[in-house]
Amino acid sequence: MTAPAVPADDVGVRGAEDADGGYTAYVSGRVTWIRRTAYLLCGDWTAADDLTQQTIYKLFVHWAKARRAESLDAYTRVVLVREFLAERRKAWWRRTSLVAPPDRASDSGDPDGGLDLRDALASLAPRQRAVVVLRYYCDLSVADTATVLGCSEGNVKSQASRALTTLRGHLEGR
Repeated sequence: MTAPAVPADDVGVRGAEDADGGYTAYVSGRVTWIRRTAYLLCGDWTAADDLTQQTIYKLFVHWAKARRAESLDAYTRVVLVREFLAERRKAWWRRTSLVAPPDRASDSGDPDGGLDLRDALASLAPRQRAVVVLRYYCDLSVADTATVLGCSEGNVKSQASRALTTLRGHLEGR
């Protein structure tokens, strides 16, 4: 004899979490982190929201694979960065790249310094920007950054070196 079927409305929150394998709980807990990292990559909150949505969608589509990953955060970071880089390779991005005014002043004691840093980050090429965000914001090692970007460790080091040189030059000119 089989158990009676439970209507979908009576499943409850726990049943919903079991039904999606923890996807909702994971995304709810990490959406702020995903959005902040996306902002550092994009430099624009609107674009960051779009990138966050794309990342969450890709995560949903590949959730069975994602939850088997050794580190779900690492898997999510790879999806985020690859979506960012893929977006920058599209021809329409080069035609419609807009520069928006800063969203708000920096929380630090030097608001002008925060704006200068944002301008400097915006001046970097997409892969250099991705390297800087992964290495210095996400605090990944060279090897982990290379894994996320799908390149060699030497490439990460050279991209980081060039990016830091560009950032220093941009910030010293202020």
